[in-house]
Amino acid sequence: MPGTTFTFQEITEAQMLPRLIRLGPNLFGAVFMLMKLLPARYILRRASERGELGPDTTIVETTSGTFGLALAMQAALMQHELTLVSDPAIDANLYRRLTDLGARVEICPEPDPIGGYQAVRLRRLAEIRAERLDSFCPEQYSNPDNPASYGVVAEQLATALGQIDCVIGPVGSGGSMCGTVRGLREHTPQTRAVGVDTHRSVLFGQPDGHRLLRGLGNSLWPANLDHAVFDEVHWCTAAEAYSATRRLHARHALFQGPTSGAAYLAAEWYARSHPDQLCVVMLPDEGYRYQATVYDDAWLADNDYVLAERPKEPVETDRADRPAAHWSRLAWGRRRYEEVPGAVPRTTGLPSAATPSPKAER
Repeated sequence: MPGTTFTFQEITEAQMLPRLIRLGPNLFGAVFMLMKLLPARYILRRASERGELGPDTTIVETTSGTFGLALAMQAALMQHELTLVSDPAIDANLYRRLTDLGARVEICPEPDPIGGYQAVRLRRLAEIRAERLDSFCPEQYSNPDNPASYGVVAEQLATALGQIDCVIGPVGSGGSMCGTVRGLREHTPQTRAVGVDTHRSVLFGQPDGHRLLRGLGNSLWPANLDHAVFDEVHWCTAAEAYSATRRLHARHALFQGPTSGAAYLAAEWYARSHPDQLCVVMLPDEGYRYQATVYDDAWLADNDYVLAERPKEPVETDRADRPAAHWSRLAWGRRRYEEVPGAVPRTTGLPSAATPSPKAER
């Protein structure tokens, strides 16, 4: 129309912030198309501003999930080469999309006895960086720009909803929950944080082991995970997360992935149990990668993921290393990791995320 001014954005900028959707009387969803676009774009742009990412610098990172996709999208727009170190858990559709975007994907076939695939991938990442004189690693697990990028989400939530009493969300690198909650607590220190993890993830004190639910949890302790941010922690199984994912779709028409389902499982219960609190649940990415799995009834049945009965509340536990075999909850109380009963001792001597190149040292 004459006189109308349009603002055009890159696709990563246009899609990085969530839509705010009402899910209940006191529960809102921060619904992302691809949450990792936010830290990927922020980290790369900040690195470019600091001179760490020159015109010929190769970007290298370890990932088996959506952070890799977000990096591939932003790297393609910025016309940078990208090498991703991953493992067999990466699905074929994601692999194809990454390579279509021009990324080189290297698969580490076997896990490490201590630290699993994460440790192996980090070692290979360090080797690649040592071979390349001009490289930059976003280091999503330790780069403070990861949680810092979520300051804009905290501002969005506060502006739209006012005082937020509780934020519930899945935890992997620690960036989204720690960054968002810290931003909110600058104005409302009482804002509570509920982290959602899965069994056999070390993040909140369980012994490391094989995890069926991907996209949250970890075999290593990310530096960006500030345990003192969290008021409580929930652990859930893959079957419980998948069931909640399908319920989120059937009830609210939100087609999200299983990490969103895990967060919704905890958030629906928390909001119902605290009707006087205004709650927000972080729903990280859409469900298109899971059409042949989580959204396929036959696949769920064949893999024994169909629940006989939907759990209505978590089992309470007072030790990090003794959660129930299904959905469970621990009052974390904003304590440091070492202060929580039963938290397994942290393993030392694990590889660093990356060896800095000469350019990165400047």
